[in-house]
Amino acid sequence: MSAILLEHISKTYGKTSIPAVNDVTFSVGHGELFGLIGPDGAGKTSLFRMLTTLILPDQGSASVNGLDIVKDYKKIRNSIGYMPGRFSLYQDLSVQENLNFFATIFQTTIDENYHLIKDIYAQIEPFKNRKAGKLSGGMKQKLALCCALIHQPTVLFLDEPTTGVDPVTRKEFWEMLARLKEKGITIMVSTPYMDEATRCDRIALIQQGKIMSIDTPDKIISAFPDRLYAVKANNMSALLKALAGYDGIKSSYAFGEYAHVTFHDNTNVDNLLPDFLAGKGLKDIQMLPGEVTIEDCFIDLLKN
Repeated sequence: MSAILLEHISKTYGKTSIPAVNDVTFSVGHGELFGLIGPDGAGKTSLFRMLTTLILPDQGSASVNGLDIVKDYKKIRNSIGYMPGRFSLYQDLSVQENLNFFATIFQTTIDENYHLIKDIYAQIEPFKNRKAGKLSGGMKQKLALCCALIHQPTVLFLDEPTTGVDPVTRKEFWEMLARLKEKGITIMVSTPYMDEATRCDRIALIQQGKIMSIDTPDKIISAFPDRLYAVKANNMSALLKALAGYDGIKSSYAFGEYAHVTFHDNTNVDNLLPDFLAGKGLKDIQMLPGEVTIEDCFIDLLKN
């Protein structure tokens, strides 16, 4: 039995004919760290809100730990932890008061489940008497994670937990998730940051409510269908414009200081493209083999 199972789940809001979630089916295994990867508006939050029993699906069915999200919503709420994308704790309560409040709701105590949160709580304990609304973004996220864990859930839903925090805090947060996974907790996390995908056991790439691909990050990357090149010149804007006018280009887009490029036919492109770009007045041209990332795979799936 899967920890999380979705079968043909769909959700549409209001009178619009465009579904926020469109016929989604996948499963998450027990103890798995599963990532839902996609940009804003892709349908990630709608999926999370259905799985955490906050909204009902229009079609399909889903279960968490074998419990139906419609019929067994009360049992599910007692067995999961949910951290929404927007900070939703009581901002006028202190760190300690928020944690005590959530422990009391679930009829437990901080001491009883302290082993689950001690590594995280140790980082915010010096601020335990500070109002939650006065914490930094990273500290708020750590407090929210503590509150989601305090009743010892078996499944943890984290909706974009690293959005809006600095790179160091993002790294720390994923290290915390890895430690929680080692304790046997099933974790489903969403993020718009493609570089975070490689930290998951498996990922689902989602756009416009539809799942485009589900697999391990390595397998998704290895399935990239083309040879990728990284091209650089003295002017990125002029480079992209020139690439758009080159016959045989399959795709080209900015990727950091390079443009990532694929071709319909790779024959002799190592010589032909630099000569073409030089003819367009570009200088300091570099053309190297590119390293495929999840973002490249996402862009390729979008185009296809």
